[in-house]
Amino acid sequence: MHFGVSETQADPSPDHSPLRIPNFRAYFLSRLTMTLAQYAMMLIIGWQTYNIARDGGLNVAEASGQLALIGLLQFLPLFVLTPFSGWAADHFDRRSLARLTMIAQLACAATLAFLTWHEDLSLAWLYGVAVVLGIVRAFNGPALSALAPNLVPKAILPNAIALSSIAWQVGMIVGPAIGGYTYAIMPALPYLMATGLFAVSITAISFVGKVPQPPREQNKRPIHQMVEGLRYVVRNKMVLGAITLDLFAVFLAGATALFPVYARDILQVGETGLAQLAMAPAVGAALTALWFSFRPLKTNVGPKMLWAVAIFGLATVVFGLSKSMPLSLAMLFIVGAADMFSVYIRQSLIQLHTPDDKRGRVSSVSLLTISASNEFGDFFSGSLAFVFGPVIAVVGGGAGAIVTVAIWSRIFPVLRTTRTFDPPQELLDTPPEEQLKEQMP
Repeated sequence: MHFGVSETQADPSPDHSPLRIPNFRAYFLSRLTMTLAQYAMMLIIGWQTYNIARDGGLNVAEASGQLALIGLLQFLPLFVLTPFSGWAADHFDRRSLARLTMIAQLACAATLAFLTWHEDLSLAWLYGVAVVLGIVRAFNGPALSALAPNLVPKAILPNAIALSSIAWQVGMIVGPAIGGYTYAIMPALPYLMATGLFAVSITAISFVGKVPQPPREQNKRPIHQMVEGLRYVVRNKMVLGAITLDLFAVFLAGATALFPVYARDILQVGETGLAQLAMAPAVGAALTALWFSFRPLKTNVGPKMLWAVAIFGLATVVFGLSKSMPLSLAMLFIVGAADMFSVYIRQSLIQLHTPDDKRGRVSSVSLLTISASNEFGDFFSGSLAFVFGPVIAVVGGGAGAIVTVAIWSRIFPVLRTTRTFDPPQELLDTPPEEQLKEQMP
């Protein structure tokens, strides 16, 4: 059986489901199991970090600072390596890169399982694993993101993005459940489960057949090609506006790093409650992604993305003020749904407005901004909690996201005027090199 994407693109079948394509099915399973393992493992890393700090005599603010350090240690390797990882995704076999990163994550999970089982885990070990995971994710994200468009026809790429998001969101729902509930049974069990899931993910990605790699730019030095990917993002106002909107909104309004604080000291719901807090936004996001996989968004995509981010910020504010578990879960559900709404639009716009030979590098820039908003955002939220307390940190961040939407709608008017995912016809008819020249100020 041949798995090449050229046959897929030529397939006239009226079935628009990407899951009919063998390559995409293997990719979907690999991403699902990897995400399950990642979120099970990261939830418990945060929980163990906070508890080791609190049990060691640190107060709430000081222990929140340890969570900030975990975020920073994951972000720094991503920040340094992302330009190189994007270049690698455009020049080496994306399947092999993904497989190597999954093997490294499996090794991290197995190490933490061993240390937890023998009750020999320390903050130093958790910090070390955070650094390794940051290095691994720098290469994993661009490779998988750039691989997906090669597996399906362009006409159903938004459907594939929605389904890929479902794999991610299901992982975000079930992963924390695996982590929180199995930790209550035996502390080492979440890491053992993650080890097995990473093994399945490695096997599944190995079944993705060979797909065409974009032609290499033989006459350009690697550093020039890396800079060119960043230059493309900066000069394409649609791509730049969509990426940076997410960067600043989630950077300011990221509350996930402080879930251990809320679970132990504010809502007082323990590790099972921690799992529910982590699951709630993922449930909202997964249901939204499922809706879009059957009913793709087609009109007023730019304005709807802006409204989704504003709602994301407002729900974060209410969550920060809540001392009721049901209200907190409801607000986090809305946070996840609104975030998925904007993610779906942003990823579709970026993929469809970017030439294939630059997707790896543009994906790496997008990953860097996501990491800045997530991991570095965790550091920012934890630092604010250290200085002002967790409630002020979360509420202030949500308000900041709302302000970001107002500013971005003015400085990137293209976000307000974009009605469909299709790039302008003149860009479709222009070679990528000329597109860059035309978009220069």
